[in-house]
Amino acid sequence: MKVVIAGGSGFLGSPLSWAWAEEGHDVRVLTRSLAPGQAQHESGTGSPGITRVGWEPDGSAGQLAREFDGAGAVINLAGTSIAGARWTAARKKAIRDSRIRATQSLVAAFAESASRPAVFVSASGVGYYGDRGTEVLTEDASPGADFLAKVCSEWETEARRAEAHGARVVLLRTGIVLEREGGALPQMMRPFRFFVGGPLAGGRQYMSWIHRHDWTEMVRWIVETPQVAGPVNMTAPHPVTNREFSRALGRALHRPSLAPAPRFALKTILGEMAESLFASQRAVPARALAAGYHFRYPEIEIAFRGIFGD
Repeated sequence: MKVVIAGGSGFLGSPLSWAWAEEGHDVRVLTRSLAPGQAQHESGTGSPGITRVGWEPDGSAGQLAREFDGAGAVINLAGTSIAGARWTAARKKAIRDSRIRATQSLVAAFAESASRPAVFVSASGVGYYGDRGTEVLTEDASPGADFLAKVCSEWETEARRAEAHGARVVLLRTGIVLEREGGALPQMMRPFRFFVGGPLAGGRQYMSWIHRHDWTEMVRWIVETPQVAGPVNMTAPHPVTNREFSRALGRALHRPSLAPAPRFALKTILGEMAESLFASQRAVPARALAAGYHFRYPEIEIAFRGIFGD
């Protein structure tokens, strides 16, 4: 199978690309590091392996349609990180535009492709739901009204336009993805290394999380499962409060988890971005479970044992 992945070089896209390449699939990773239309085979990935293809996610199809021809699936993971910098007006615009324009380019390529892919799997996030306290959130829950919720809602709307071109569209409402060498976990671990780890802002907010292995395998399962369509919560079956998460991480690292980070301090340091840390999202993967996906890491303690080897 030929698979096209936008954002295929990152924390999530890279292991996904390699998993397919190792099974002998033809993986095309869209990258801005090459000129649009230029292709470069990734050495060491076998044949057909991974080929990096230049693109410009500017809202137009450009030369993407020819990459879509004959592909079985398109995976959209493109977008500027929401972390790493304060949410200035310029940063918020970059977060929004990088997602919307990339998705518009991919949908435009669906429209122009002579042999259209059957499935379009497009990223979103549990931020779609906003701050919902202890409410259990299945995929049928309503959207929130804060910045991230609005971005996710608009992002999903753009992705759904591929349905008009015959694609099965799946929207990945991803929680916090856990793995030792990347993503959010290394930043979360840092205070514990210095014996100052603990819950954030009281720790009562729910965290929806997933081990990266489960995230990767669930995407591959979605592509192969025709009955799955629409939004899918990419989260483990058992979300935990921030306090429970901190205690589990402290145990895994053999460190205490007693030093709370007060809300006002985080707000001072991070500005509006801190609100995403305070938001409570108790999302559960109702659609994946109903369709038969089996989680390897369903609980946080099991996930940390897999990550840290204890």
